[in-house]
Amino acid sequence: MEQLLHYVWRHKMWPLKELHTTDGRQVEVVDPGLYNRRNAGPDFFNAKVKIGGTLWVGNVEIHDRASDWYQHGHDHDAAYDNVVLHVVGMADADVMNSRREYLPQMELQVPPHVSTNYEELLHTDHYPPCYRIIPDLSRLVLHSWMAALQTERLEQKTEAIKQRAERCNGSWEDAYFVTLARNYGFGINGEAFEQWAYNVPLNAVGKHRDDLFQIEAIFMGQAGLLDLQAVPERYHADALNEGYFARLRNEYLYLAHKFSMKPMDFSLWRFLRLRPQNFPHIRISQLAQLYYERRAGLSNLLECESVEAVKQLLSTHVTPYWETHYVFGSESRKNAKNLSLASLNLLTINTAVPMLFAVGRHRQKEEYCNRAFDFLEKLKAEQNHIVKMWRECGLDAASAGDSQALIQLKREYCDRKDCLRCRIGYEYLRSKSPRS
Repeated sequence: MEQLLHYVWRHKMWPLKELHTTDGRQVEVVDPGLYNRRNAGPDFFNAKVKIGGTLWVGNVEIHDRASDWYQHGHDHDAAYDNVVLHVVGMADADVMNSRREYLPQMELQVPPHVSTNYEELLHTDHYPPCYRIIPDLSRLVLHSWMAALQTERLEQKTEAIKQRAERCNGSWEDAYFVTLARNYGFGINGEAFEQWAYNVPLNAVGKHRDDLFQIEAIFMGQAGLLDLQAVPERYHADALNEGYFARLRNEYLYLAHKFSMKPMDFSLWRFLRLRPQNFPHIRISQLAQLYYERRAGLSNLLECESVEAVKQLLSTHVTPYWETHYVFGSESRKNAKNLSLASLNLLTINTAVPMLFAVGRHRQKEEYCNRAFDFLEKLKAEQNHIVKMWRECGLDAASAGDSQALIQLKREYCDRKDCLRCRIGYEYLRSKSPRS
């Protein structure tokens, strides 16, 4: 497998014997080179190899079979003319570059224990497949890998925020509102909330931000929730008789005409297996209250220097009607419907922290990035099925930084069977001791 040959070359997992080219010259690998994982061109750049006592500096290309060189058209591609060594699993052909020069080739065998371990990682039924080795790993290995995963996850979220800012015509203020709204979906309705946020014209809302009723009318209307078809049929009569639905709808129709607004499709909202306090009506009402109180702005977040300040900033409640309703027309027991502490923790982890990190990178302000990491270390670890799974494997999360790292590990490595990029996978592959 070519991917495994790349891995063996990159980590210098050579067989315990001298390496030779196919024509018998001794090979010494001084530096395997820089791995070119994503871009076009040879697999390793700027490698240093001694062939027959002569030091060569250039690129290395790796294939399962030497004949793959021709299958991939490298013999006509000048980008491969600087290849100084062709590493193959099987040398079934001599190869030439575009200058018609023959290249030195070396057969590289994957050590049997590496191949066996890799097959175990790919095909074991247990999850994660490397679970047996985790208790034996040093704390230094685990800590350094968790720190890298935490940063990697923040980098991914930063890229998503940058894309939102681009979609918002360069407005990081609007990108923050979209990010905040997305995370108000708490997973299930995240995509719908993001689409809703893009559909809310904040410039228009800003002209009415001193009127909570008008803010809620725009927010609910743009969500498509003021369409009578969005109300369960059994509640139609009650919704109309109560009057609040009709007043909101009439206000929205006026404002929609004024600002040329169009609602999103209400069918995008998901209610199945959703707790009532997570219904979009409740979350949108809380966002309307937050916006009305001028606590949904990016500048407000950047002023927060502690986790407690962030939670206080994001803490909100529903507007009066929703204290006794979960949907239009269906009255429920009176409830303050404040954001729970658990919800505030998640919003801090998934909104405030990535936004601080992203703005820090964008503005080149290291203090924001440092604050993001500091918040993660001070917040409690999330409690979900991913964190529970790793805990059962012997890998516990002491903070939100750890739980974010473990989520990244599962989604970006385990789920994709990308063990060759994982440090735990590396330790598993190189291990020669039997595992039961």
